[in-house]
Amino acid sequence: MSTGLLAVLSLLPIIVVGIFLVGLRWPASKAMPISYIVAVLLALFVWKIPGATVAAASVNGLVVAATLLYIIFGAILLLNTLQESGGIKTIRQGFTGISPDRRVQVIIIAWLFGSFIEGSAGFGTPAAVAVPLLVGLGFPAMAAVVAGMVIQSTPVSFGAVGTPILVGVQSGLSADNGITDNFLTLVTNIGGQVAILHAIVGTLVPLFVVALMTRFFGKNKSFREGIKVWKFALFAAFSMTIPYVIVANVLGPEFPSMIGGLVGLAIVVTAAKKGFLMPPKEEHWDFEEKSKWDPSWTGTIEIKDIAHKSGNMSMVRAWTPYILVGLFLVITRLEALPLLDLLKSWTVSIPNMFGTEISASFQPLYLPGTIFIVVSLITFAIHQMDVGSYKRAWAHSGKTMIAASTALVFTVPMVQVFLNSGGGAAGYAQMPIELANGVAALTGDIWPIFAPFIGGIGAFIAGSNTVSNMMFSLFQYDVGSQIGVNPTWIVALQAVGGAAGNMICVHNVVAASAVVGMVGKEGDVIRKTIIPFLYYATAAGALGYSIVWTAEKGVLNLGTVIFTVIAALAVYIIVSNKNKTGLVQVSNDKPIKPAQ
Repeated sequence: MSTGLLAVLSLLPIIVVGIFLVGLRWPASKAMPISYIVAVLLALFVWKIPGATVAAASVNGLVVAATLLYIIFGAILLLNTLQESGGIKTIRQGFTGISPDRRVQVIIIAWLFGSFIEGSAGFGTPAAVAVPLLVGLGFPAMAAVVAGMVIQSTPVSFGAVGTPILVGVQSGLSADNGITDNFLTLVTNIGGQVAILHAIVGTLVPLFVVALMTRFFGKNKSFREGIKVWKFALFAAFSMTIPYVIVANVLGPEFPSMIGGLVGLAIVVTAAKKGFLMPPKEEHWDFEEKSKWDPSWTGTIEIKDIAHKSGNMSMVRAWTPYILVGLFLVITRLEALPLLDLLKSWTVSIPNMFGTEISASFQPLYLPGTIFIVVSLITFAIHQMDVGSYKRAWAHSGKTMIAASTALVFTVPMVQVFLNSGGGAAGYAQMPIELANGVAALTGDIWPIFAPFIGGIGAFIAGSNTVSNMMFSLFQYDVGSQIGVNPTWIVALQAVGGAAGNMICVHNVVAASAVVGMVGKEGDVIRKTIIPFLYYATAAGALGYSIVWTAEKGVLNLGTVIFTVIAALAVYIIVSNKNKTGLVQVSNDKPIKPAQ
Protein backbone atom coordinates (compact mmCIF):
# COMPACT_ATOMS: atom_id res chain seq x y z
CA MET A 1 0.00 0.00 0.00
CA SER A 2 1.35 3.45 -0.88
CA THR A 3 2.68 5.86 1.74
CA GLY A 4 0.03 8.43 0.81
CA LEU A 5 -2.87 5.99 1.20
CA LEU A 6 -1.55 4.75 4.53
CA ALA A 7 -1.30 8.35 5.71
CA VAL A 8 -4.93 9.01 4.70
CA LEU A 9 -6.13 5.84 6.45
CA SER A 10 -4.14 6.79 9.57
CA LEU A 11 -5.91 10.12 9.56
CA LEU A 12 -9.42 8.60 9.60
CA PRO A 13 -9.86 8.41 13.41
CA ILE A 14 -8.83 12.08 13.61
CA ILE A 15 -11.18 13.00 10.75
CA VAL A 16 -14.02 11.35 12.64
CA VAL A 17 -13.23 13.50 15.68
CA GLY A 18 -13.11 16.60 13.49
CA ILE A 19 -16.44 15.87 11.81
CA PHE A 20 -18.56 14.72 14.73
CA LEU A 21 -16.99 16.42 17.75
CA VAL A 22 -15.85 19.74 16.28
CA GLY A 23 -17.93 20.09 13.12
CA LEU A 24 -21.30 18.71 14.22
CA ARG A 25 -20.67 19.54 17.91
CA TRP A 26 -21.57 16.10 19.16
CA PRO A 27 -20.60 15.48 22.78
CA ALA A 28 -17.43 13.45 23.24
CA SER A 29 -19.52 10.67 24.80
CA LYS A 30 -21.10 10.09 21.35
CA ALA A 31 -18.29 11.07 18.97
CA MET A 32 -15.43 9.19 20.61
CA PRO A 33 -17.03 5.71 20.45
CA ILE A 34 -17.19 6.14 16.65
CA SER A 35 -13.54 7.19 16.53
CA TYR A 36 -12.64 4.18 18.70
CA ILE A 37 -14.47 1.79 16.37
CA VAL A 38 -12.72 3.26 13.32
CA ALA A 39 -9.31 2.87 15.00
CA VAL A 40 -10.08 -0.73 15.96
CA LEU A 41 -11.26 -1.65 12.44
CA LEU A 42 -8.13 -0.12 10.89
CA ALA A 43 -5.90 -1.92 13.39
CA LEU A 44 -7.55 -5.31 12.80
CA PHE A 45 -8.17 -5.30 9.07
CA VAL A 46 -5.61 -2.92 7.53
CA TRP A 47 -2.65 -3.01 9.93
CA LYS A 48 -3.60 -6.63 10.77
CA ILE A 49 -2.86 -6.26 14.46
CA PRO A 50 -3.79 -9.35 16.53
CA GLY A 51 -7.08 -9.08 18.40
CA ALA A 52 -5.24 -9.68 21.67
CA THR A 53 -3.12 -6.57 21.07
CA VAL A 54 -6.18 -4.46 20.35
CA ALA A 55 -7.87 -5.79 23.50
CA ALA A 56 -4.76 -5.14 25.62
CA ALA A 57 -4.43 -1.60 24.25
CA SER A 58 -8.10 -0.96 25.03
CA VAL A 59 -7.75 -2.22 28.60
CA ASN A 60 -4.65 -0.09 29.06
CA GLY A 61 -6.72 2.85 27.86
CA LEU A 62 -9.37 2.09 30.49
CA VAL A 63 -6.69 2.08 33.19
CA VAL A 64 -5.38 5.45 32.01
CA ALA A 65 -8.96 6.78 31.88
CA ALA A 66 -9.47 5.66 35.47
CA THR A 67 -6.37 7.59 36.58
CA LEU A 68 -7.68 10.70 34.78
CA LEU A 69 -11.04 10.35 36.52
CA TYR A 70 -9.21 10.08 39.84
CA ILE A 71 -7.39 13.37 39.12
CA ILE A 72 -10.67 14.98 38.04
CA PHE A 73 -12.36 13.88 41.24
CA GLY A 74 -9.56 15.26 43.40
CA ALA A 75 -9.60 18.63 41.61
CA ILE A 76 -13.39 18.95 41.91
CA LEU A 77 -13.26 17.92 45.55
CA LEU A 78 -10.74 20.64 46.37
CA LEU A 79 -12.90 23.25 44.63
CA ASN A 80 -16.05 22.10 46.41
CA THR A 81 -14.23 21.97 49.74
CA LEU A 82 -13.07 25.57 49.32
CA GLN A 83 -16.54 26.63 48.29
CA GLU A 84 -18.19 25.02 51.31
CA SER A 85 -15.57 26.43 53.70
CA GLY A 86 -15.89 30.01 52.43
CA GLY A 87 -12.36 30.02 51.04
CA ILE A 88 -13.47 30.72 47.48
CA LYS A 89 -15.35 33.85 48.58
CA THR A 90 -12.24 35.21 50.30
CA ILE A 91 -10.00 34.40 47.30
CA ARG A 92 -12.47 36.12 44.98
CA GLN A 93 -12.42 39.24 47.16
CA GLY A 94 -8.62 39.16 47.12
CA PHE A 95 -8.45 39.15 43.35
CA THR A 96 -10.96 41.97 43.20
CA GLY A 97 -8.53 43.85 45.45
CA ILE A 98 -5.72 43.36 42.91
CA SER A 99 -8.04 44.24 40.04
CA PRO A 100 -11.72 43.63 39.39
CA ASP A 101 -10.87 43.44 35.68
CA ARG A 102 -11.45 39.89 34.46
CA ARG A 103 -8.75 40.26 31.82
CA VAL A 104 -6.12 40.87 34.48
CA GLN A 105 -7.44 38.02 36.63
CA VAL A 106 -7.35 35.45 33.83
CA ILE A 107 -3.76 36.32 32.91
CA ILE A 108 -2.55 36.00 36.51
CA ILE A 109 -4.37 32.74 37.20
CA ALA A 110 -4.30 30.89 33.88
CA TRP A 111 -1.01 32.08 32.39
CA LEU A 112 1.22 32.61 35.44
CA PHE A 113 -0.22 30.36 38.14
CA GLY A 114 -1.01 27.76 35.46
CA SER A 115 2.57 27.83 34.18
CA PHE A 116 3.91 27.24 37.67
CA ILE A 117 1.57 24.28 38.23
CA GLU A 118 2.47 22.91 34.78
CA GLY A 119 6.15 23.08 35.62
CA SER A 120 5.51 21.30 38.90
CA ALA A 121 3.16 18.52 37.85
CA GLY A 122 2.26 18.63 34.15
CA PHE A 123 -0.13 16.05 32.67
CA GLY A 124 -3.15 18.38 32.62
CA THR A 125 -2.88 19.36 36.28
CA PRO A 126 -2.94 23.15 35.56
CA ALA A 127 -6.43 22.83 34.10
CA ALA A 128 -7.50 20.86 37.15
CA VAL A 129 -6.27 23.69 39.40
CA ALA A 130 -6.67 26.94 37.44
CA VAL A 131 -9.96 26.18 35.66
CA PRO A 132 -12.05 25.57 38.80
CA LEU A 133 -10.38 28.53 40.50
CA LEU A 134 -11.51 30.78 37.64
CA VAL A 135 -15.05 29.40 37.93
CA GLY A 136 -14.90 30.07 41.65
CA LEU A 137 -14.05 33.69 40.87
CA GLY A 138 -17.17 34.01 38.74
CA PHE A 139 -15.99 33.10 35.23
CA PRO A 140 -18.31 31.13 32.94
CA ALA A 141 -17.24 27.49 32.94
CA MET A 142 -16.51 27.45 29.20
CA ALA A 143 -14.46 30.66 29.40
CA ALA A 144 -12.40 29.08 32.19
CA VAL A 145 -11.84 25.88 30.20
CA VAL A 146 -10.82 27.77 27.04
CA ALA A 147 -8.34 29.87 29.04
CA GLY A 148 -7.00 26.78 30.79
CA MET A 149 -6.48 24.98 27.48
CA VAL A 150 -4.86 27.89 25.61
CA ILE A 151 -2.09 28.24 28.19
CA GLN A 152 -1.37 24.52 27.71
CA SER A 153 1.28 25.50 25.20
CA THR A 154 4.35 27.51 26.20
CA PRO A 155 4.96 25.91 29.62
CA VAL A 156 4.10 22.33 28.57
CA SER A 157 7.47 21.34 27.09
CA PHE A 158 8.99 21.73 30.54
CA GLY A 159 6.02 20.39 32.48
CA ALA A 160 6.35 17.86 35.30
CA VAL A 161 9.93 18.97 35.97
CA GLY A 162 10.99 18.65 32.32
CA THR A 163 9.43 15.25 31.55
CA PRO A 164 8.47 15.95 27.89
CA ILE A 165 12.13 16.78 27.14
CA LEU A 166 14.05 14.54 29.53
CA VAL A 167 11.81 11.50 29.04
CA GLY A 168 9.94 12.17 25.79
CA VAL A 169 12.74 13.46 23.55
CA GLN A 170 15.49 11.42 25.19
CA SER A 171 13.52 8.16 24.96
CA GLY A 172 12.61 8.87 21.36
CA LEU A 173 16.17 9.59 20.26
CA SER A 174 17.76 6.80 22.30
CA ALA A 175 16.29 4.22 19.90
CA ASP A 176 19.20 5.12 17.58
CA ASN A 177 22.52 4.67 19.34
CA GLY A 178 24.31 6.12 16.33
CA ILE A 179 23.16 9.66 17.08
CA THR A 180 25.41 10.37 20.06
CA ASP A 181 26.89 8.74 23.13
CA ASN A 182 25.73 11.56 25.40
CA PHE A 183 21.98 11.87 25.06
CA LEU A 184 21.62 14.07 28.14
CA THR A 185 23.85 16.80 26.65
CA LEU A 186 22.05 16.58 23.32
CA VAL A 187 18.62 16.70 24.94
CA THR A 188 19.62 19.61 27.19
CA ASN A 189 20.73 21.58 24.12
CA ILE A 190 17.45 20.77 22.39
CA GLY A 191 15.65 21.99 25.52
CA GLY A 192 17.38 25.35 25.18
CA GLN A 193 16.26 25.58 21.55
CA VAL A 194 12.71 24.65 22.53
CA ALA A 195 12.66 27.46 25.11
CA ILE A 196 13.78 30.04 22.54
CA LEU A 197 11.06 29.00 20.08
CA HIS A 198 8.40 28.95 22.80
CA ALA A 199 9.43 32.32 24.22
CA ILE A 200 9.12 34.02 20.83
CA VAL A 201 5.88 32.36 19.73
CA GLY A 202 4.35 32.22 23.23
CA THR A 203 4.65 35.97 23.75
CA LEU A 204 1.13 36.39 22.35
CA VAL A 205 -0.51 33.62 24.41
CA PRO A 206 -1.77 35.87 27.25
CA LEU A 207 -3.17 38.26 24.64
CA PHE A 208 -4.89 35.34 22.89
CA VAL A 209 -6.44 34.31 26.20
CA VAL A 210 -8.01 37.70 26.90
CA ALA A 211 -9.01 38.36 23.28
CA LEU A 212 -10.77 35.00 22.98
CA MET A 213 -12.48 35.61 26.32
CA THR A 214 -13.88 39.01 25.36
CA ARG A 215 -14.80 37.84 21.83
CA PHE A 216 -16.73 34.71 22.82
CA PHE A 217 -17.94 35.54 26.33
CA GLY A 218 -18.28 39.33 26.42
CA LYS A 219 -21.39 41.42 26.01
CA ASN A 220 -20.08 43.01 22.81
CA LYS A 221 -18.45 39.86 21.37
CA SER A 222 -15.33 41.87 20.61
CA PHE A 223 -11.68 40.90 20.24
CA ARG A 224 -10.96 44.60 20.66
CA GLU A 225 -11.86 44.62 24.35
CA GLY A 226 -9.20 42.00 25.04
CA ILE A 227 -6.60 43.68 22.87
CA LYS A 228 -7.07 46.88 24.90
CA VAL A 229 -4.87 45.36 27.65
CA TRP A 230 -2.08 44.44 25.24
CA LYS A 231 0.58 46.23 27.30
CA PHE A 232 -0.28 44.27 30.44
CA ALA A 233 -0.58 41.02 28.46
CA LEU A 234 2.87 41.44 26.89
CA PHE A 235 4.33 42.49 30.24
CA ALA A 236 2.96 39.29 31.81
CA ALA A 237 4.28 37.25 28.89
CA PHE A 238 7.83 38.60 29.18
CA SER A 239 7.76 38.32 32.99
CA MET A 240 7.40 34.57 32.52
CA THR A 241 9.29 33.85 29.28
CA ILE A 242 12.51 35.77 29.99
CA PRO A 243 13.39 33.84 33.17
CA TYR A 244 12.03 30.74 31.42
CA VAL A 245 14.58 31.01 28.58
CA ILE A 246 17.43 31.84 30.95
CA VAL A 247 16.70 28.84 33.17
CA ALA A 248 16.34 26.45 30.20
CA ASN A 249 19.70 27.49 28.76
CA VAL A 250 21.58 27.73 32.06
CA LEU A 251 20.06 25.13 34.41
CA GLY A 252 18.48 22.68 31.97
CA PRO A 253 14.97 21.39 31.21
CA GLU A 254 13.72 20.69 34.74
CA PHE A 255 12.72 24.13 35.97
CA PRO A 256 11.97 26.66 33.17
CA SER A 257 8.17 26.60 33.51
CA MET A 258 8.18 26.31 37.29
CA ILE A 259 10.62 29.16 37.89
CA GLY A 260 9.28 31.22 34.99
CA GLY A 261 5.74 30.98 36.34
CA LEU A 262 6.81 31.73 39.91
CA VAL A 263 9.00 34.72 38.98
CA GLY A 264 6.28 35.98 36.67
CA LEU A 265 3.69 35.75 39.45
CA ALA A 266 5.88 37.72 41.82
CA ILE A 267 6.59 40.44 39.25
CA VAL A 268 3.10 40.78 37.79
CA VAL A 269 1.09 40.63 41.01
CA THR A 270 3.38 43.20 42.64
CA ALA A 271 3.14 45.46 39.59
CA ALA A 272 -0.65 45.04 39.36
CA LYS A 273 -1.12 46.01 43.00
CA LYS A 274 0.83 49.20 42.31
CA GLY A 275 -1.37 49.94 39.28
CA PHE A 276 1.39 49.37 36.69
CA LEU A 277 -0.16 49.02 33.21
CA MET A 278 -3.57 48.48 34.79
CA PRO A 279 -6.68 49.47 32.79
CA PRO A 280 -8.31 52.70 34.01
CA LYS A 281 -11.05 52.11 36.59
CA GLU A 282 -13.72 53.36 34.23
CA GLU A 283 -12.67 50.70 31.68
CA HIS A 284 -12.61 47.62 33.88
CA TRP A 285 -14.05 44.67 31.96
CA ASP A 286 -16.48 42.13 33.37
CA PHE A 287 -18.91 39.51 32.14
CA GLU A 288 -22.60 40.29 32.05
CA GLU A 289 -24.84 39.09 34.85
CA LYS A 290 -25.07 35.31 34.96
CA SER A 291 -28.75 35.38 34.04
CA LYS A 292 -27.74 36.77 30.62
CA TRP A 293 -25.09 34.13 29.87
CA ASP A 294 -25.57 31.66 27.06
CA PRO A 295 -26.66 28.40 28.74
CA SER A 296 -23.89 26.52 26.89
CA TRP A 297 -21.28 28.46 28.88
CA THR A 298 -22.18 27.01 32.25
CA GLY A 299 -21.52 23.66 33.86
CA THR A 300 -23.33 21.67 36.50
CA ILE A 301 -21.06 22.98 39.24
CA GLU A 302 -22.65 26.05 40.75
CA ILE A 303 -20.33 28.29 42.74
CA LYS A 304 -22.27 29.70 45.66
CA ASP A 305 -21.26 32.76 47.63
CA ILE A 306 -20.71 30.94 50.93
CA ALA A 307 -18.96 32.82 53.71
CA HIS A 308 -16.82 31.20 56.39
CA LYS A 309 -18.82 30.35 59.50
CA SER A 310 -16.85 32.94 61.48
CA GLY A 311 -17.95 35.57 58.98
CA ASN A 312 -14.39 36.30 57.90
CA MET A 313 -11.33 34.38 56.71
CA SER A 314 -7.84 35.72 56.22
CA MET A 315 -6.37 35.71 52.73
CA VAL A 316 -3.45 33.54 53.82
CA ARG A 317 -5.79 30.96 55.29
CA ALA A 318 -7.96 30.94 52.18
CA TRP A 319 -4.97 30.51 49.86
CA THR A 320 -3.25 27.87 52.02
CA PRO A 321 -4.82 24.92 50.11
CA TYR A 322 -3.45 26.15 46.78
CA ILE A 323 -0.09 26.94 48.35
CA LEU A 324 -0.02 23.38 49.69
CA VAL A 325 -0.93 21.97 46.27
CA GLY A 326 1.98 23.79 44.68
CA LEU A 327 4.35 22.83 47.50
CA PHE A 328 3.34 19.16 47.50
CA LEU A 329 3.59 18.94 43.71
CA VAL A 330 7.12 20.31 43.83
CA ILE A 331 8.47 18.21 46.70
CA THR A 332 6.95 15.00 45.31
CA ARG A 333 8.40 15.51 41.82
CA LEU A 334 12.01 16.40 42.55
CA GLU A 335 14.41 13.46 42.28
CA ALA A 336 16.73 15.03 44.86
CA LEU A 337 14.07 14.60 47.56
CA PRO A 338 13.21 11.21 49.13
CA LEU A 339 9.42 11.50 48.67
CA LEU A 340 9.58 10.70 44.95
CA ASP A 341 10.84 7.15 45.44
CA LEU A 342 8.47 6.59 48.35
CA LEU A 343 5.37 7.61 46.40
CA LYS A 344 6.42 5.57 43.38
CA SER A 345 7.16 2.50 45.47
CA TRP A 346 3.52 1.36 45.32
CA THR A 347 2.76 0.41 41.73
CA VAL A 348 -0.41 -1.35 40.63
CA SER A 349 0.36 -3.22 37.41
CA ILE A 350 -1.16 -5.69 34.97
CA PRO A 351 1.83 -7.03 33.02
CA ASN A 352 1.71 -8.56 29.53
CA MET A 353 -2.04 -8.39 29.13
CA PHE A 354 -3.56 -11.18 27.03
CA GLY A 355 -0.07 -12.48 26.28
CA THR A 356 1.07 -9.26 24.59
CA GLU A 357 3.91 -6.87 25.43
CA ILE A 358 1.38 -4.25 26.59
CA SER A 359 1.27 -3.68 30.33
CA ALA A 360 -0.95 -1.37 32.34
CA SER A 361 0.25 0.28 35.52
CA PHE A 362 -0.26 3.28 37.74
CA GLN A 363 1.12 4.66 40.99
CA PRO A 364 -1.81 5.77 43.20
CA LEU A 365 0.23 7.80 45.69
CA TYR A 366 2.09 9.66 42.93
CA LEU A 367 -1.01 10.78 41.05
CA PRO A 368 -1.99 14.46 41.49
CA GLY A 369 -5.46 13.26 42.52
CA THR A 370 -3.99 11.98 45.78
CA ILE A 371 -2.44 15.38 46.49
CA PHE A 372 -5.78 17.11 45.84
CA ILE A 373 -7.57 14.74 48.22
CA VAL A 374 -4.92 15.12 50.94
CA VAL A 375 -5.09 18.92 50.64
CA SER A 376 -8.88 18.73 50.81
CA LEU A 377 -8.64 16.82 54.09
CA ILE A 378 -6.15 19.39 55.44
CA THR A 379 -8.52 22.17 54.34
CA PHE A 380 -11.35 20.54 56.28
CA ALA A 381 -9.20 20.97 59.40
CA ILE A 382 -7.58 24.38 58.88
CA HIS A 383 -10.84 25.98 57.64
CA GLN A 384 -12.70 24.40 60.58
CA MET A 385 -15.48 22.98 58.42
CA ASP A 386 -18.44 21.10 59.78
CA VAL A 387 -18.97 17.48 58.75
CA GLY A 388 -22.20 18.19 56.85
CA SER A 389 -20.56 20.73 54.55
CA TYR A 390 -17.65 18.39 53.87
CA LYS A 391 -20.00 15.52 53.03
CA ARG A 392 -21.73 17.75 50.48
CA ALA A 393 -18.36 18.50 48.88
CA TRP A 394 -17.64 14.77 48.46
CA ALA A 395 -21.11 13.95 47.16
CA HIS A 396 -21.16 16.71 44.55
CA SER A 397 -17.63 15.81 43.41
CA GLY A 398 -18.54 12.16 42.88
CA LYS A 399 -21.56 13.04 40.74
CA THR A 400 -19.51 15.38 38.54
CA MET A 401 -16.74 12.80 38.04
CA ILE A 402 -19.22 10.11 36.99
CA ALA A 403 -20.61 12.41 34.29
CA ALA A 404 -17.16 12.57 32.66
CA SER A 405 -16.57 8.83 32.62
CA THR A 406 -18.51 7.97 29.45
CA ALA A 407 -16.38 10.17 27.22
CA LEU A 408 -13.06 9.10 28.70
CA VAL A 409 -13.72 5.34 28.56
CA PHE A 410 -13.79 5.59 24.77
CA THR A 411 -11.36 8.46 24.19
CA VAL A 412 -8.32 6.97 25.91
CA PRO A 413 -8.74 3.40 24.57
CA MET A 414 -8.93 4.87 21.04
CA VAL A 415 -5.63 6.62 21.72
CA GLN A 416 -4.01 3.42 22.94
CA VAL A 417 -5.17 1.40 19.93
CA PHE A 418 -3.82 4.14 17.66
CA LEU A 419 -0.46 4.16 19.41
CA ASN A 420 -0.10 0.37 19.59
CA SER A 421 -0.84 -0.28 15.92
CA GLY A 422 2.71 -1.22 14.88
CA GLY A 423 4.10 -4.72 14.42
CA GLY A 424 1.07 -6.21 12.68
CA ALA A 425 1.06 -8.83 9.95
CA ALA A 426 0.76 -6.11 7.29
CA GLY A 427 4.22 -4.85 8.24
CA TYR A 428 3.21 -1.20 8.59
CA ALA A 429 4.57 1.18 11.22
CA GLN A 430 2.29 2.69 13.87
CA MET A 431 -0.53 4.82 12.49
CA PRO A 432 1.04 8.09 13.76
CA ILE A 433 4.35 7.24 12.06
CA GLU A 434 2.65 6.33 8.76
CA LEU A 435 0.78 9.63 8.93
CA ALA A 436 4.03 11.53 9.46
CA ASN A 437 5.71 9.58 6.63
CA GLY A 438 2.98 10.68 4.25
CA VAL A 439 3.39 14.34 5.18
CA ALA A 440 7.18 14.15 4.92
CA ALA A 441 6.97 12.60 1.45
CA LEU A 442 4.90 15.57 0.24
CA THR A 443 6.82 18.44 1.83
CA GLY A 444 10.55 17.91 1.18
CA ASP A 445 12.66 20.97 2.06
CA ILE A 446 9.74 22.86 3.58
CA TRP A 447 9.34 20.15 6.24
CA PRO A 448 10.33 22.51 9.13
CA ILE A 449 7.07 24.41 8.57
CA PHE A 450 5.09 21.19 9.04
CA ALA A 451 7.18 19.66 11.84
CA PRO A 452 5.22 21.39 14.66
CA PHE A 453 1.94 20.16 13.18
CA ILE A 454 3.14 16.55 13.41
CA GLY A 455 4.02 17.16 17.06
CA GLY A 456 0.62 18.74 17.56
CA ILE A 457 -1.20 15.82 15.96
CA GLY A 458 0.74 13.46 18.24
CA ALA A 459 -0.37 15.39 21.31
CA PHE A 460 -3.93 15.74 19.95
CA ILE A 461 -4.12 11.95 19.71
CA ALA A 462 -2.17 10.92 22.78
CA GLY A 463 -3.04 13.79 25.10
CA SER A 464 0.60 14.12 26.03
CA ASN A 465 3.57 16.14 24.80
CA THR A 466 5.79 13.44 26.31
CA VAL A 467 4.17 10.65 24.28
CA SER A 468 4.22 12.76 21.12
CA ASN A 469 7.95 13.37 21.59
CA MET A 470 8.59 9.68 22.23
CA MET A 471 6.78 8.76 19.00
CA PHE A 472 8.21 11.37 16.68
CA SER A 473 11.57 12.69 17.97
CA LEU A 474 13.71 10.14 16.12
CA PHE A 475 11.54 10.48 13.01
CA GLN A 476 11.94 14.28 13.11
CA TYR A 477 15.69 13.96 13.65
CA ASP A 478 16.02 11.65 10.64
CA VAL A 479 13.95 13.94 8.38
CA GLY A 480 16.11 16.91 9.41
CA SER A 481 19.26 14.97 8.53
CA GLN A 482 17.80 13.88 5.17
CA ILE A 483 16.96 17.41 4.06
CA GLY A 484 20.38 18.68 5.15
CA VAL A 485 19.59 20.95 8.10
CA ASN A 486 20.51 20.90 11.79
CA PRO A 487 18.27 18.05 13.01
CA THR A 488 18.18 19.25 16.63
CA TRP A 489 16.13 22.28 15.58
CA ILE A 490 13.65 19.95 13.86
CA VAL A 491 13.31 17.95 17.08
CA ALA A 492 12.83 21.24 18.92
CA LEU A 493 9.99 22.11 16.52
CA GLN A 494 8.47 18.71 17.28
CA ALA A 495 8.53 19.44 21.01
CA VAL A 496 7.02 22.90 20.53
CA GLY A 497 4.24 21.55 18.33
CA GLY A 498 3.61 18.73 20.78
CA ALA A 499 3.16 21.28 23.54
CA ALA A 500 0.76 23.37 21.46
CA GLY A 501 -1.25 20.25 20.59
CA ASN A 502 -2.42 20.09 24.20
CA MET A 503 -4.71 23.03 23.41
CA ILE A 504 -6.88 20.84 21.18
CA CYS A 505 -6.32 17.40 22.71
CA VAL A 506 -9.70 15.70 23.15
CA HIS A 507 -9.17 13.96 26.45
CA ASN A 508 -7.49 17.03 27.97
CA VAL A 509 -10.55 19.06 26.98
CA VAL A 510 -12.84 16.36 28.38
CA ALA A 511 -10.91 16.34 31.66
CA ALA A 512 -10.80 20.14 31.99
CA SER A 513 -14.51 20.40 31.16
CA ALA A 514 -15.41 17.68 33.63
CA VAL A 515 -13.66 19.52 36.47
CA VAL A 516 -16.28 22.27 36.19
CA GLY A 517 -19.18 20.00 35.29
CA MET A 518 -19.31 21.01 31.62
CA VAL A 519 -19.50 17.58 29.98
CA GLY A 520 -20.78 17.31 26.41
CA LYS A 521 -19.48 20.65 25.09
CA GLU A 522 -15.96 19.56 24.18
CA GLY A 523 -16.41 20.34 20.48
CA ASP A 524 -17.33 23.95 21.26
CA VAL A 525 -14.15 24.32 23.29
CA ILE A 526 -11.93 22.90 20.52
CA ARG A 527 -13.55 25.19 17.93
CA LYS A 528 -12.21 28.09 20.00
CA THR A 529 -8.80 26.70 20.99
CA ILE A 530 -7.94 25.63 17.44
CA ILE A 531 -7.41 29.31 16.57
CA PRO A 532 -4.40 29.80 18.90
CA PHE A 533 -3.13 26.29 18.03
CA LEU A 534 -2.97 27.13 14.32
CA TYR A 535 -1.17 30.38 15.15
CA TYR A 536 1.28 28.62 17.44
CA ALA A 537 2.19 25.78 15.08
CA THR A 538 2.39 28.03 12.00
CA ALA A 539 4.51 30.71 13.69
CA ALA A 540 6.84 28.11 15.23
CA GLY A 541 7.22 26.30 11.90
CA ALA A 542 7.97 29.50 10.01
CA LEU A 543 10.48 30.59 12.65
CA GLY A 544 12.12 27.16 12.60
CA TYR A 545 12.35 27.19 8.79
CA SER A 546 14.02 30.60 8.93
CA ILE A 547 16.54 29.41 11.53
CA VAL A 548 17.62 26.23 9.73
CA TRP A 549 17.67 27.59 6.16
CA THR A 550 18.91 31.20 6.54
CA ALA A 551 22.58 30.23 6.16
CA GLU A 552 21.90 28.52 2.82
CA LYS A 553 18.89 30.38 1.42
CA GLY A 554 19.48 33.84 2.87
CA VAL A 555 17.47 35.87 5.32
CA LEU A 556 14.63 36.50 2.90
CA ASN A 557 13.35 32.91 2.82
CA LEU A 558 9.86 31.41 3.01
CA GLY A 559 9.94 31.03 6.79
CA THR A 560 11.07 34.59 7.36
CA VAL A 561 8.34 35.90 5.08
CA ILE A 562 5.59 33.89 6.81
CA PHE A 563 6.80 34.83 10.31
CA THR A 564 7.12 38.51 9.34
CA VAL A 565 3.57 38.50 7.98
CA ILE A 566 2.27 36.96 11.22
CA ALA A 567 4.19 39.49 13.35
CA ALA A 568 3.06 42.40 11.18
CA LEU A 569 -0.55 41.23 11.38
CA ALA A 570 -0.32 41.04 15.17
CA VAL A 571 1.12 44.56 15.36
CA TYR A 572 -1.56 45.86 13.00
CA ILE A 573 -4.36 44.31 15.05
CA ILE A 574 -2.98 45.78 18.28
CA VAL A 575 -2.37 49.24 16.84
CA SER A 576 -5.72 49.42 15.05
CA ASN A 577 -7.72 48.36 18.09
CA LYS A 578 -5.88 49.71 21.13
CA ASN A 579 -7.54 53.14 21.12
CA LYS A 580 -11.08 52.04 20.33
CA THR A 581 -13.64 51.75 23.06
CA GLY A 582 -16.67 49.63 23.75
CA LEU A 583 -15.98 48.15 27.17
CA VAL A 584 -18.35 46.82 29.77
CA GLN A 585 -17.69 49.39 32.45
CA VAL A 586 -17.66 48.82 36.17
CA SER A 587 -18.60 51.53 38.62
CA ASN A 588 -15.65 52.93 40.53
CA ASP A 589 -17.29 52.54 43.91
CA LYS A 590 -18.89 49.10 43.57
CA PRO A 591 -17.05 45.78 43.53
CA ILE A 592 -17.86 43.18 40.93
CA LYS A 593 -20.64 40.92 42.08
CA PRO A 594 -19.68 37.24 42.18
CA ALA A 595 -21.54 34.71 40.08
CA GLN A 596 -24.57 33.46 41.96
